[in-house]
Amino acid sequence: MIRFHKEGYKIIVVSLLLTVAGVLLAEKFIEIAWVAKSIQVLILGFLIIILQFFRNPKRNTTLNENHIIAPVDGKVVVIEEVEEPEYFKDRRLQVSIFMSPINVHVTRYAMSGAVKYSKYHPGKYLVAWHPKASTENERTSIVLENSSFGEILYRQIAGALAKRIVNYAKEGDEVVQGTDAGFIKFGSRVDLYLPLNTKLAVKLGDVVKGGTQVIAEKK
Repeated sequence: MIRFHKEGYKIIVVSLLLTVAGVLLAEKFIEIAWVAKSIQVLILGFLIIILQFFRNPKRNTTLNENHIIAPVDGKVVVIEEVEEPEYFKDRRLQVSIFMSPINVHVTRYAMSGAVKYSKYHPGKYLVAWHPKASTENERTSIVLENSSFGEILYRQIAGALAKRIVNYAKEGDEVVQGTDAGFIKFGSRVDLYLPLNTKLAVKLGDVVKGGTQVIAEKK
């Protein structure tokens, strides 16, 4: 059974109503049959895009405090050592995952632990792969802490199409690896900032599956 994320319920209902209305109106008022059918197909196609975007497949996470799992579905587009200026203010290992509009856009907690920091930043809507997207786009920064890795930071970043980031993490929360941490509406990316001694289990160009795939582990 297909499951949908709660952030999409309102949009899905409105889209369904508009689809039914559009199909009926095309049937009633457009006399040229092929034109009416073409419009109806386009309307139904739009509905399918909305439905697939807000799908929320069940993921079975194997809990392991020594593993960092992919927080989202997508493609690994950045792996590099960088200066993280907002929270750590030191060198970290950055792993960035880009989500296209056809990916599942649910954000899941990469590890279990305590939420130490959670902050929203308004900003621009540069394309998500732009080098300045991490610091200039609309984004949220969340820090999790556990006994194995210490603190890690993940950042939800809006893209050119994404106009709303949903973040459920609140400072002081105790969260469970693989559970729902939020949602980013339409194309976007998530950056992870890990300790430098973290052992990666992915490489550039890998396509990862959120909530289940191990992307890093404790050495």
